Amino acid sequence: TLITFSSGARNQRNRAPTMAEPDDLYTLRAQFWLGHYDMALDEARSIARRPMSQSLKDEREELVVRCYLAKGDVDRAAAETEGSASPGMKALNITAKQTLNPSPANLDALKTVLAAPASSNASPTLSLTAAHTFLAAGKTRDALECVSIGTTMEQMALTLQIYLRIDRIDLAKEQLSAMRTVDEDAILSQLCAAYVDVANGSSTAADAIHHLNTLQEQYGASLMLLNCAAVAHLTAGNYSEAEDSLAEAVAEFNGGEDADTLVNTVVCYQHLGRAAGDIDPLLNTLRAKFGAHPFVEGLKRVEGALERESIKYKVDAISA
Repeated sequence: TLITFSSGARNQRNRAPTMAEPDDLYTLRAQFWLGHYDMALDEARSIARRPMSQSLKDEREELVVRCYLAKGDVDRAAAETEGSASPGMKALNITAKQTLNPSPANLDALKTVLAAPASSNASPTLSLTAAHTFLAAGKTRDALECVSIGTTMEQMALTLQIYLRIDRIDLAKEQLSAMRTVDEDAILSQLCAAYVDVANGSSTAADAIHHLNTLQEQYGASLMLLNCAAVAHLTAGNYSEAEDSLAEAVAEFNGGEDADTLVNTVVCYQHLGRAAGDIDPLLNTLRAKFGAHPFVEGLKRVEGALERESIKYKVDAISA
């Protein structure tokens, strides 16, 4: 789908992001962004009694629920947010329900929360959560509208990822430049630089590998960082290195139960020329546990098309 931008939207997109000073949630946010969800939850517990502003307390609670969702503990996320009055928590509750039982009614409810007067001063969690939920439902335009005028680094980072999804690497590069102007060494700036370098192709994949290695050396590996590294190595043609990253994801972070790890391993094995006996079990796991994943749905479409075409050329056996 081609998404165009009006002059007003372009002007909003060019608004400079705001640089947040380090606060009591700095480490918690960092761990969340890097995919260290258990460490983030430990950090949230350790600072629970620390004196802080109400807005930081609310964000801490929101980040805890976001960690639950990221870890797949969706039932707990739904229970923790049930009946909450804050727009951010309402959005997280709707996201949990949408994850458990996808329905257009959930998306409508999310739009209602976004349009409510109380949401005008809501925390960025509302727009970020809504954008992720719309993306998962294939509503790219709605997702972009949620975050494209946001001024926090996380909103800018998600906007950049959406630009990459719609093949607008030019806009993604503009967004990255704006983020670097604020803080070139920020975690999100480094992550987004890696995303852009991978999207740019093999010529800049080495730069992505450098950014991701730096983050892993500084903060430790995570399932998310290892998958990002694997994709960067695949883009660079370093298939053995990609396999090593994926093997570590499986061994250290239970990647064998993670859809992205399985998909990346299938792609890696294909490049390495592995036999069907190595690849088919991975595909079977994907089909059985992640039937709604875009990769699985795409595979179904291709297999269905092949089956329909093969019928045209079917030759009935001639009896003697």
